[in-house]
Parts: sequence; structure tokens; C-alpha cells
Amino acid sequence: MKKIKYLLFIPIFAFWACAEQKNEDKIKKTATQTDVKVFKVGVVPQFSAKRILSIWAPILEELERKTGYKFQIVGISTIPEFEKEYEKGTFDMAYMNPYHSLVANKTQGYEAVLRDGSKFLFGVLAVKKEDSIQAISELNGAKISFPSPNALGASLLMRTELKTMQNIDITPVYVNTHTDCYLSVLEGKTRAGGGVVGTFNELSDDIKNQLRIFYTTQKTPPHPIVMHPRVDKIMQQKIIGALLAMSQNEKTKALFAKIPIENLVETNQAEYKVLEALGMGAFYVKPK
Repeated sequence: MKKIKYLLFIPIFAFWACAEQKNEDKIKKTATQTDVKVFKVGVVPQFSAKRILSIWAPILEELERKTGYKFQIVGISTIPEFEKEYEKGTFDMAYMNPYHSLVANKTQGYEAVLRDGSKFLFGVLAVKKEDSIQAISELNGAKISFPSPNALGASLLMRTELKTMQNIDITPVYVNTHTDCYLSVLEGKTRAGGGVVGTFNELSDDIKNQLRIFYTTQKTPPHPIVMHPRVDKIMQQKIIGALLAMSQNEKTKALFAKIPIENLVETNQAEYKVLEALGMGAFYVKPK
């Protein structure tokens, strides 16, 4: 009798153990699927959406391999749309202009973590190469194209300087992208167009050779990569470390030149506080 009970006990126990193991495996699998973090990434639309994707997709694919996290670009076609999204806290990580980083810090607590350590940001005004303009005062009353009100070097800093330092009143024409600004000048719709050296140099030779840079603004720290505070510090450091390693690796550093970033370094929000003293707040247009 004892022998029968013993023989019956073994298969029942085995069945129970097997069921428990399957249940545990299922829980582990479910937990793994649930715990995969998908980071939403925003990129200020200096270029077309297609071009931004071509620049950032390879970087984020490599970042996924380095960190094990998932990254998804949030498609934004205009700077005002981009502003609305970061003010809502849509992005976990974003590449934005310096003044945006101040606003994003105040509204959502975003913190600058990385930037290009090889250069500073400044705005440029491009005019037609054959334009006879000699003095900045000649632009008083002129139509000038800008990508949007709050594009930093290309618009916000430029409009601030033209008014506060040069005492010039202009008629701004907002055309969405830096490239559109330059084309607006060539098409005769505006006399000058706001941009930055990076986007000017990225123009095709047939367009660039018809333009010249006529005026430049003072310099500021360049576009930072920022993180939302909901991304915990351990995750942040893993992402920061991976991006820094990628920017120094012979096989992947060329990817950053397309942003363009030549020398990725760590930064902090304090570096961008200097912008508050330039008076740009009076010219910032809050997105509707």
C-alpha cells in the first residue's frame, strides 16, 4: 500500500513541478516583453523629415545594440510642432536648440547632457551673391526669411540682435526649414535668409554658389541632447556612455558628423543659463 502511494506521488509531483516551471517561464517572458523600454526621440526639424531620419536612424540603431533599449523617432515636420511636443514632455530624449533647452527645462525639467565640444552656435544671414548690400542698416524694413520664430541661431538670436543691437526693424517671413530660407532668397521672395553655418555648408554647390553670408551673430553653446527627468539616472548614464563611445569609435563616429557634431562631450544645464541674459525672451513666440 505504501509502495502504491509512493508511485502515485511521483507523477503528481512531476506534473506539478512541470506546470510551475512553465508558469515561471511564462512570467519571465512576459516581464521581459513588458520591461523593454522604448525611448521616444525628438529632433528639431532643421532639415526635411526624410533627411533627419536618414541621419538619426543609423545612430539609434547602433545605440539599441549598445544599450539593449529601443528608440523611436517622433516625426515632427515643423519647429512649432516640435515646441508643442517638448512642452508636453513627449520626448524621452531630444536634440534641440539651446533656447529650447531653457524652455524645456522650465516646463518639463529636461536637462542638457551632451553637446558638440568643438564649436559654438551662431546665426548667419545669407543674401544673393550679386546683392550690392554693404551695411546691415540697409536691411531696415526688408523682408527676411526665417525657418520659424524660435529657431535659435537662424531666427531667435538673429531677430534679437537686429532689433536690440542694430536697431533694425524687419518683416519676418517664416518658411519652415533652413533650406527654405535660402531658397526664398534665391527666388527673390526675401532679401536675406536666416540660417546657421552648418546648414549653409550642407547646401548643394549649385545653391550655395549663388549666395554669400553677409552677417553673423554672437556665439552661444551649440544644440544639446537633453533627457527628460522620467528617464532614471542609470538609464541616462548608459545612454550617454554608449553615445560617447560611438562618437569616438572609428566605425561609428562619422555618423555624428551628419548631425552635425564633430566632438561629442558631456554638458549640463548650467552651461545654457548664459542665454537668459541675451534678451531673447522678448522675441520668443510661445507655440499655440
